[in-house]
Amino acid sequence: MTGADAPFLRTLCSLRWLAVAGQAATILVATWVLGLPLRQGPLWAGVAVLAAFNIYVQWREHRSDQETDTAPVTAFGHILVDVAVLTWMVGCSGGISNPFGSLFVILIALAALALPARWTLAVAATCLLGYSVSAIFGLPLPDGGYFSPAELQRWGVVANFLISATVVLAFSTRLAMALRRREHELSLLRERFARNEGIVALATHAASVAHELNTPLATMTLLADDIAEQEANPEVREDLETLRELLVQCRERVLALAAPAAPDRPGRGPATALQVLEQWRLVRPTIRLRRNDDAPLTLPLDAGVGHLLMVLLNNAADAGEKAGHAEVELDLRIDGADLVGEVRDFGHGFNTRQAVLPGTLFSSSKSEGMGVGLALSHATIERLHGQMWMRPAVGTGSRVGFRVPLAPHEETP
Repeated sequence: MTGADAPFLRTLCSLRWLAVAGQAATILVATWVLGLPLRQGPLWAGVAVLAAFNIYVQWREHRSDQETDTAPVTAFGHILVDVAVLTWMVGCSGGISNPFGSLFVILIALAALALPARWTLAVAATCLLGYSVSAIFGLPLPDGGYFSPAELQRWGVVANFLISATVVLAFSTRLAMALRRREHELSLLRERFARNEGIVALATHAASVAHELNTPLATMTLLADDIAEQEANPEVREDLETLRELLVQCRERVLALAAPAAPDRPGRGPATALQVLEQWRLVRPTIRLRRNDDAPLTLPLDAGVGHLLMVLLNNAADAGEKAGHAEVELDLRIDGADLVGEVRDFGHGFNTRQAVLPGTLFSSSKSEGMGVGLALSHATIERLHGQMWMRPAVGTGSRVGFRVPLAPHEETP
């Protein structure tokens, strides 16, 4: 067992409290309702020992800040206490004639559901020993009471069956829920690992392409300058100036690929929200951008957040152009210790049943899309411990937003 199996010990603790309550109720019913002259001292002592052990277990778990030790030997020790107390209780109340002696099987079933095979066999051997001890050295039920021994045996078997069925159902249901939750977490981890492998491969290829593109882009920038100086037509000169700005931006983006590896180099600091929006306006000059007046434009953005904002704006612009409404709304604000942004497009919207933000590489809903933007954005959101959402907008279009902490998130050891 690993630390992920701590719910097993917590389930045992919960079942132990049920056992304490059930044993106490059984003693009261047997002595007051059935009139059996049982030796109550040893029986109440067993109940007290079980309750005291459970209190100790809960106190130790509450006192420790980390996960409780859930090694198989620890779980076996807990079950060993339960076996010892059950042996004592059965032995003091009829021995092998006590119908509740079959509760030893419940402990074996619990161990089989949660412990490795060898520890399950150890629990089975311990239960067999406990049952044998209670059968050999157990005290017979004293004569007396309001019911015959046959009636007591029959109703005891019925009560034992109900208790056994309830315990097994409750434990197996809880364990199955924990197992399904763990399988879901493992599935998410596998998807994230596969996506991160693709991102690493993409980053390696991007670094190689950036190295190859740096020189051609610099040459094209110089050529654009030379042509602009020789051109007399003002409109052509304006177009050449726009072309030069785009080439400069491309070269800066290529050089920015090395920024994470060299954060101390001058001129490679984090871009502000205003710079990101200006770069986007240069690329998409035909799209009308509306934003809130109180947007924190001077706020430095993490490179990943800047990329996320560019991706959302471009996707919104594409959706609006496809619907004949070339407009985008941006709501960017600081909410407490978080940066919250939401981009609204004026496209045709989406089907709420199919509104799933892509989290894998090379999966795109656009025929000309590469399926990289939002997948990389998801990786950024996870790295910054933020969240993303997608919802329909009032009227037409949709809203895609994000929330990321402003301060770096410190990993707990």
